[in-house]
Amino acid sequence: MNTKRNILIITLILSVLGIVMIYSSSYVWAEFKYGNAYKYVLQQAIFFIIGLFLLFFVSKVDYGFYKKYSNKFLFVCFILLVLVLIPGIGMVRNGSRSWFGIGGFGIQPSEISKIGLIIFVSKYLSNNDNNKRYTFKFMFPILLVIFLFFLLILLEPDFGSGMVIVLSLIGLIFISGTNVSIFYKVGLLGIVGIVVLILIAPYRMDRITSFVNPWSDPLGSGFQMIQSMYAIGPGGLLGFGFLNSRQKHFYLPEPQTDFIFSIITEEFGFVGAFVIVSLFAYLFYNIIKVSLNTKDLFGKYLSFGLAFMLIFQTLLNLSVVVGLVPITGVTLPFISYGGSSLLTSFIMIGIILNISENK
Repeated sequence: MNTKRNILIITLILSVLGIVMIYSSSYVWAEFKYGNAYKYVLQQAIFFIIGLFLLFFVSKVDYGFYKKYSNKFLFVCFILLVLVLIPGIGMVRNGSRSWFGIGGFGIQPSEISKIGLIIFVSKYLSNNDNNKRYTFKFMFPILLVIFLFFLLILLEPDFGSGMVIVLSLIGLIFISGTNVSIFYKVGLLGIVGIVVLILIAPYRMDRITSFVNPWSDPLGSGFQMIQSMYAIGPGGLLGFGFLNSRQKHFYLPEPQTDFIFSIITEEFGFVGAFVIVSLFAYLFYNIIKVSLNTKDLFGKYLSFGLAFMLIFQTLLNLSVVVGLVPITGVTLPFISYGGSSLLTSFIMIGIILNISENK
């Protein structure tokens, strides 16, 4: 079985498993709130069908097209991030103004910006390959763009998506062969910046506190983490079985989104968790194979960048769910409920599939 087929099949398996688990994790809440137990799963199924069309369409578009129009893509992403911050245009959900409301659905411009930034940085790296030794001259334009987009996303606020974008782009710059010494300076500035961001936003400090000791505020900032542990812990080897989660009965808030992996572990135990993680690992292995085998420099950077975006988002979500890092509000690609995340992930896979055909 070739690499392209592996990527496509694993993507479809993860997405179908996601739809199944969205139903299992959401039907109790959906029935209570909307009187329709299938509300969330039907919406995700619609996005899944749209996503399939997008995936196959994008897989037929020569990836060189994105290089040609990278600046225009980035400009559109910038305008969308500005517009979503304007009251009356952007829609507020869970305290974050990061959505455009379209009918009963919501679209996040930060998700679209992930692709736009990867394309732009990939083009910049491939066009300036000879300048990598001149650290400041080479790095400054990219860092300026990254900082600007991170600031806009932070204003929503959506710290989790911002961190995924920054980590992915820094990873992409790192593999380009840039002088390693610059990363120490950038890393130090990043740590100082994160500390400042935490200090000026009380809710971020609450998340840090609840991460260190969730029981310091078990009914407040620590509630979600505690309920996630209550879901994961009792799952044991094989779990309680499909549809038999206890925590989805109004204990774990909105379990179909960021914490869906907790429900998977509760219902299918260690074995279920291992299967999901193994599928992701095999998917990423195949995507990295495409990146390594691509001779065109832009295609190589683009494939690596998209791979990093999916990998860092997955690792961050899983780390949050099992209590390794503070809560960030990042979805699990292909699995969590969320149309914007699913469509963006499908588009990324479509681009990668096209790159795999044009080595």
